[in-house]
Amino acid sequence: MLLGISPAEASFARRGFWHGRARERLELVGVVFLQGYQLALEENNPRELVARLNLLDAELLGFAFEGAAMSLALQDMLTPWKKDRWLCFMQSGGAGHTYMSHVGVGWAQARLQRWRASRPRLTDPLLRWLAIDGYGFHEGYFHWQRFIKDRSLPERLAGYSRRVFDQGLGRSLWFVNGADVERIAATINSFTAARRADLWSGVGLACAYAGGVDRSSIKALKAAAPLYKAQVAQGVCFAAKTRQRAGNPVEHTELACRILCDLSADDAAALTDLALKNLPGDGAVPAYEIWRQRIQARFSSEIASSCFSSEVASC
Repeated sequence: MLLGISPAEASFARRGFWHGRARERLELVGVVFLQGYQLALEENNPRELVARLNLLDAELLGFAFEGAAMSLALQDMLTPWKKDRWLCFMQSGGAGHTYMSHVGVGWAQARLQRWRASRPRLTDPLLRWLAIDGYGFHEGYFHWQRFIKDRSLPERLAGYSRRVFDQGLGRSLWFVNGADVERIAATINSFTAARRADLWSGVGLACAYAGGVDRSSIKALKAAAPLYKAQVAQGVCFAAKTRQRAGNPVEHTELACRILCDLSADDAAALTDLALKNLPGDGAVPAYEIWRQRIQARFSSEIASSCFSSEVASC
């Protein structure tokens, strides 16, 4: 009862989102997310939980794992007697959805931001940033008036964390604006120029992963962000890799990759792997950002893209 979330929370009417043509699809995403969340409240055995999640629609399965990860992270943060639910989940079959599961931790952190609760230990130096991405998505989804309309930034984040927050916030724009490209572009243009690149990156990821639009809308998205085509494409590549790792490819991700990256989904996913080669550790620029920049360079110019050739170890 304490942790329950009503399915009505996923409705556009409840959230006050724009009722575009993608409404039904995007509401379904929210419903599946909450199904995963609820299953993780009901099932204590991590292997059984994974088995029950895998019975859901394969195309939407990542959202169910994201919801389950949020639920388990919340339980870890709130109960003093057991702190490894999320980790056991990852070790019991959840690793295929590791990207979405790290994002789910960010949802939990956003829910308990005012609490002095211990947080799940995220040891992966790259994927730990996805929790902040998830935090940004949560705030855009549940508090869009403050973080999108009023363009506020969270006081508890600083430095590069604020940029990753904006990447997640950008993903939420796909939902808040009902996947309406014209509204998304206008919303992003209302932010300062320094924040727009990260917001567009999140939009690209949401377009390719969540879907909900046809070819003409994806082409409109490409035309709407000529200055940020590399950031949009990088987000699309992240979506392709997320689906490839989970083994749940879909037609709309393939279509987004073809239009926004001029690559197949498999090639877009491979690009993210190539960009990881000889990746340095965190320094003045976090390794996660270097990873993103390497992918973006592929779409910035022919000269920059040459650094991804098989003969070059790093750039």
